[in-house]
Formats: sequence, C-alpha cells, structure tokens
Amino acid sequence: MKCKRARGGTVLIYAIIILLMCISVFPLLYLIVQSFAPAGEVNIRLFPSRLTLESYRSLFQATGTKTPLSWIRALGNSFLIGLVTTAASVIVGLATGYSLTKLKRFSGAGFVRNTLLFQMFFPVVMLLVPRYMLLRNFSNTYTGMLLPMIVSTWAVFMYINYFRTIPDTVFEAARIDGAGILQEIRYIALPSTKSITTIVALTVFMGRWNELMWDMVISPDERYQTLNVLLSTKINMLTRQQGVLYAASVLLIVPIVALFLIFSKNFKEGINFMLK
Repeated sequence: MKCKRARGGTVLIYAIIILLMCISVFPLLYLIVQSFAPAGEVNIRLFPSRLTLESYRSLFQATGTKTPLSWIRALGNSFLIGLVTTAASVIVGLATGYSLTKLKRFSGAGFVRNTLLFQMFFPVVMLLVPRYMLLRNFSNTYTGMLLPMIVSTWAVFMYINYFRTIPDTVFEAARIDGAGILQEIRYIALPSTKSITTIVALTVFMGRWNELMWDMVISPDERYQTLNVLLSTKINMLTRQQGVLYAASVLLIVPIVALFLIFSKNFKEGINFMLK
C-alpha cells in the first residue's frame, strides 16, 4: 500500500514538472514556429501549412525607411559590444578576484570587496541618470556604450568566492619557484577557473546582449544601435509584419542558445560550484 502511494506521489511530481516545462517552453516554440510561417498564417494557425523563410528575407530587405544594412549593422553592433564587454568583464573580474583574495600585501582588500558587493543591492535603473551625466560627452559612441559595462560586480563576486576555495599554499609554492603575479594568473588562476569563467562569460554576454535601456539613452544614433534598440524603436512599423518581428526575435535568441550548447559542460560545472 505504501509502495503504491509512493509511486503515485512520484508520478504526480513528474507530471507537474512536465506541465511546468511545457508552459515555460511553449512561448519559445511558438515564437520559432511563427517566424517560419507564411505571412497570411502568422498568429492565425498554431501550426502553419508550410514553413518558409519569407519573414527572414523581409527582415533583411527594405522595410519602410530601413535598409538591409541597418539590420546587419545592428546585429554586428550587438555581437561587437557583447563580445568586448564579456572579455573585459572576465579579465577585470578575474584580476580583481585574485587580487582581493591572494595578494596578502593588499591591506585594503576587505574594504574594496565590501564596497563592490554593496553595489549589488542597488537596481541598475538607479544608476542610469548618474551614468548618463558622467558619460554624456561619449554619446553616440561605442565607448559610451561599453564603459559602464566592462566591470561586472557579479563577475568579481564569483571569482572572489572561487579563489577562496583554492589553498594559499598553491600560490605560495609558485612564488617560491620564482613565479610573478602575471605568471600565477596565467598558469594557475586562469586554467583553474575554466568552469567559472564559462558561466561568468555566458551570463555577462547574455545580459549585455539583452541590454536595452542604456543603449537607447546613450546611443540613439542609428549607426550605433544594437538589434534590441532597432527592434524597440521600429516596433510600431513592424506590427503589420508580425512574422518579421518574430524572425528578429529568433535572431536575438540564437547566439545565446548556441553558446549554451557549445559550453554546456562547463556551464553545468559552474552551476554545481554555485550550489555548493
């Protein structure tokens, strides 16, 4: 009797999990399917009668006042800014985390660490106006779009927690052998942080890829628009071509999904470390 109840409870739990998964995944699947639907069937049929690239072709063709170059340039801007921000955040985060945990002669490490972590309590929107006032001279430039994002407090926090798990004796042995700070970072710190670096890089890239508010404020010029900004500024124009809007949204999702699939193993290892 108890065995049957336990089995029934297990089945119920799995049924609930499957239901929640379907609810969370359905909007994404719907988005992808509708992006391949013919123009006359978008949002009319759940499963289109045929699949077509019509919406994607329209996306890169002239649409109102937009040209194919505008879409391609916006996509390129998103990749450029995302990759540069990610690389800078990883480098700064790794170096800062190492310095605050392994350089004993840095007497102000505790104060700096607490100051950095204190910033995590404030919503990003609170810093929007101060950032703009400081960087308004860099309006409509890549510099203005990049500067506030190259230091990720969350990345620093992750590296600090990771370096605390590595015994100091490892680095002390390297110093006895004559290794300098750069050699310690290159041959010890960097190789050992592969999993954490992967999850930090993916998270930072995803956050920067999805950024909208700051980019709209600092760089309204079309030459510096990211794909997110381009979509948001032209959403009224695209409401009559919803298939095109779906196609553009799929383009926003593809890089994140591709990166996750490529680095899924390291991503899972990083998640396991976070849960310890």
